[in-house]
Amino acid sequence: MIYTRLFGEILPCNYTGSLFQATPDTTVNPGFDKLQPYPFEALAKLQADVTPAALPGIDLSIGEPKHPTPAFILEALAGNLDGAARYPTTRGTRVLREAVREWLIRRFDLPQDSLDAERHVLPVNGTREALFAFAQCMIDPRKPGALVVTGNPFYQIYEGAAFLAGAGTHYLNCLAEHGFQPDIAAVPAEIWDRCQILYLCSPNNPSGSVLDPDTLRLLLELADRHDFIIAADECYSEIYLDEEQPPPGLLQAAAAGGRTDYRRCMVFHSLSKRSNVPGMRSGFVAGDADLIRSFYIYRTYHGCAMAPYTQAASIAAWNDEEHVRDNRAQYRRKFEAVLAILQPVMNVECPPAGFYLWPQTPVDDVRFTRLLLEKQNVRVLPGSFMSREAGGVNPGGDRIRIALVASLQECVDAAGRIRSVIETL
Repeated sequence: MIYTRLFGEILPCNYTGSLFQATPDTTVNPGFDKLQPYPFEALAKLQADVTPAALPGIDLSIGEPKHPTPAFILEALAGNLDGAARYPTTRGTRVLREAVREWLIRRFDLPQDSLDAERHVLPVNGTREALFAFAQCMIDPRKPGALVVTGNPFYQIYEGAAFLAGAGTHYLNCLAEHGFQPDIAAVPAEIWDRCQILYLCSPNNPSGSVLDPDTLRLLLELADRHDFIIAADECYSEIYLDEEQPPPGLLQAAAAGGRTDYRRCMVFHSLSKRSNVPGMRSGFVAGDADLIRSFYIYRTYHGCAMAPYTQAASIAAWNDEEHVRDNRAQYRRKFEAVLAILQPVMNVECPPAGFYLWPQTPVDDVRFTRLLLEKQNVRVLPGSFMSREAGGVNPGGDRIRIALVASLQECVDAAGRIRSVIETL
């Protein structure tokens, strides 16, 4: 028996190229047969036989924020540890939901009376578990040809959520010629008819591209016409380059169009990137009151209420913007310094948001990833590991994702090392 790690758990499997295959005497969800290794498992396998260069390692492969967690958040966390003696509620405290409500209204300029903390907001333990659980709750696998539609490349949780909920997937290629956004006009009506959930990621992982309000409103019209839900992963919404132009959100686009019931809309937000607390596992979902009601019922059985001390620290985080502005300033400095080194030798653009670079590689992305480790001890993620072939194209092929999460000096050093590898090719 072989064992693998999936979503933090060690599980048995017979590895055959897909992640799981049921043994003859075992009954499991057939969706397991469709799962593919997580990108970082594939990366570890790719690099297993590579001897890194004798230089200090710099890991830019994982989007894990490395900026210090603000002290006031840690103080709120530590000051409420007595909450460990109580069971938390699935809805969380009213104070937390009010803090989220007020933040949404401030950040996205929503009408004050359009959001109710009781009906439109639900805390979650980070967006990853919520994005996955949402599909399990909302997909109706009894409908023939049920689909989850997602951009391509994509966050692999969307795909796994679809398969384990009994749906298929349809990938919308996000290519440079369309600004790394899906070509919505090219999607056939029959795909939208089968779609039950559209996963959006704006600002996008990995390209940093941002959907404009007109496109968001078009997608809302399509959702009404074809009866599907839009699940908007907005966990990078607070990391952007132009302080005067924050990325628009789905609820914002809905409200601007007079859609203040937020029907068919669900947004997913997290403190991980915004406040540098990835280990705290804190976020929320907000939107359509009917969807929130169903998701709440699901979560009472799912058993994933947020710890009281995490709620207290989250309230402090959502109520403060100064640390978020400082966070953005740090990323701006890194983009400026790194791009000055890489742009003369690589096809790489400065993204409007997020903390990734999505450059074109001078050779195959997998080979280039191995070369960077072997020659310079720099780790990045091959773009093809984040995408699937669709329409005869793998939109992540010949690209890498560079996460500018390390210190400014480490990012500068890594950029110099990457450039040196390119100049030897």
